[in-house]
Amino acid sequence: MHDRLMTDTDISRAELLMWGPTAEVTTLCWYDGTEAEVQTVLDAIDAVTTTLVGDGDGTYAFVEQREFEFPDPVMTVVADAGVVFLPPVVFEASGAVEFEAVGDPGALSAFYDDLRALGDVTIERVREFHRMRSNARLTTRQRTALETALSVGYYEVPRTGTVQDVAEELGCAHSTAGELLRRAEAAVVAPYARR
Repeated sequence: MHDRLMTDTDISRAELLMWGPTAEVTTLCWYDGTEAEVQTVLDAIDAVTTTLVGDGDGTYAFVEQREFEFPDPVMTVVADAGVVFLPPVVFEASGAVEFEAVGDPGALSAFYDDLRALGDVTIERVREFHRMRSNARLTTRQRTALETALSVGYYEVPRTGTVQDVAEELGCAHSTAGELLRRAEAAVVAPYARR
């Protein structure tokens, strides 16, 4: 798949959202292309697509892969690494692969050394791992306010819904709906921004 992205395709980015570092695995990927473009890319590799789902900005694909296109030594290093890979693993048309790995500093150093022995590797940043907060931190009312805001078009671009629309759907005051949305947005966005 990665080799195909670097050649004659309109897709410039693929995100491996869920995977396992084994020879045969079903993966969940997202591509910045249409279902037809994604199918063309997948038809060219040793993979069987089980499901394609367009999402407006791209296409999700559940792909049963018979093998990864990475050389066996790379797959061995990845499979034997004493680290955990955080999704997504991003494949760029330039050939770059970006990922986050977490683990014991010694295991991360060994993984880096093993990868560096096989090719060009760049560490973009080293930082403490902070768990992303679950959306369970939202109250039921905040979650309902967000869901309502989505349904009335408040988060559409351009925006088609207003805080007043949310308030009317929830049966509360405009100020209450606004406060619920601000608190919910803060609970969702703040942990992401701290990454």
